[in-house]
Amino acid sequence: MSPAPLFRTDFAQWPLRRGKVRDVYDLGTRLVMIASDRVSAFDVVMPTPIPDKGRILTSLTQFWIEYLNEDAELFRNDQIETDPLKMGEPFASNAEMLRGRTVMVRKARVYPYECVVRGYLAGSGWKEYQASGTVCGERLPTGLQLGSKLPEPIFTPATKVEQGHDENVSFARMEADLGDIAYTLRKRSLAVYEMAAEYAATCGILLADTKFEWGDDDGLVLVDEILTPDSSRFWPADQWQPGVNPPSFDKQYLRDWLAACWDGKGPPPELPQEVVEQSRLRYHEAHERLTGRRVDASEFRA
Repeated sequence: MSPAPLFRTDFAQWPLRRGKVRDVYDLGTRLVMIASDRVSAFDVVMPTPIPDKGRILTSLTQFWIEYLNEDAELFRNDQIETDPLKMGEPFASNAEMLRGRTVMVRKARVYPYECVVRGYLAGSGWKEYQASGTVCGERLPTGLQLGSKLPEPIFTPATKVEQGHDENVSFARMEADLGDIAYTLRKRSLAVYEMAAEYAATCGILLADTKFEWGDDDGLVLVDEILTPDSSRFWPADQWQPGVNPPSFDKQYLRDWLAACWDGKGPPPELPQEVVEQSRLRYHEAHERLTGRRVDASEFRA
């Protein structure tokens, strides 16, 4: 049986920034990031949590860190500690609740762009392509369909915003804002995507697209979650075909349910148990396919 879902934390000892999913506590030179079981869709946090979600996101990020660390020149991350017992108070005294969903990281200067890499045409990229034949201003071949594999992965940055939708922008704009480091962010993002996509393919999963966040801490570091269903579009390879939007191991099931019953105005509805359970199963399947193991609630108890 899974532990009770965690919707939010409130530890008054430290300054708190609450994101859509993560509660981030500022300890000065370090941050403690707690992945809750909150779920957002259409940039709105739902009132109903998805059990296990925060631990699945954290476990997948840890998996990718270990996998990508094989290339030390390409990849550095910002993590210091994953055991709440070693993070001081109030985290140590709440270790059972926080274990498996909490990391302590070095505070880095984060670049204000989502570094999006697309290997397939979907989502906002598909909408722009239909209108103009481009994605983030980059011209693509004619005749592509929804879900088409691109000739090669493309880098399509987006500005980061605290509220509402991130804005897709051209690489030229990113370069104008950041200077030469934009070229390094593009190169590193494409390299990490290709390394991850090659591995995911061995698990029967297509990495359609993903987004990274980079920061500077005496060199480039990859920050926040990495290659999870919340930051990536994972498709089952055996159900992919151009012209059809494949089922996803992410929030698409929830988005589809919401689109059928909610007009986006006013507070979102409570999620019925079937939607909660189907969403939960999709997160578990992504984790199990990629890591070869299931998140087991018992492993988070002392």
